[in-house]
Amino acid sequence: MPHLSLPQVEALAHRAHAGQTDKAGRPYVEHLRAVAEGVRARGGSDEQIAAAWLHDAVEDGALSERRLAELEVPQSVKDMVLALTKRPGEDLADYTARVLAVPGALLVKEADLAHNADPDRLAVLDEPTRTRLTAKYARVRRLLGLTSG
Repeated sequence: MPHLSLPQVEALAHRAHAGQTDKAGRPYVEHLRAVAEGVRARGGSDEQIAAAWLHDAVEDGALSERRLAELEVPQSVKDMVLALTKRPGEDLADYTARVLAVPGALLVKEADLAHNADPDRLAVLDEPTRTRLTAKYARVRRLLGLTSG
């Protein structure tokens, strides 16, 4: 069977996350688009761009792991999505070690963190949330060995 094209993966992500919003109340798909564009801008492969569209699908309950396994996408995309899926109660060090261990996942996570830490996105959140998330994103970047830039 042929693999889904990037526009098909994007359409699937739109359907899977329909009705979901981010912490600021914006349609969640805007975040996915920003991460996919961030991966593309960083020179990511089509597989990494597909993983960017799907990176939160399992974690957010938009797709089950079984449904992901059944998707007609390269195994590398599935591997990246699962690497990027934070498990309930999972230690941040374990999570970041898995991201580092899976080829391609780090670039997707870097684009994800860049969008999550965007000052314009954070500005609409209350101060305690903004402070907590800023510290969390900085810690994840350190654990992944990403520079602060």
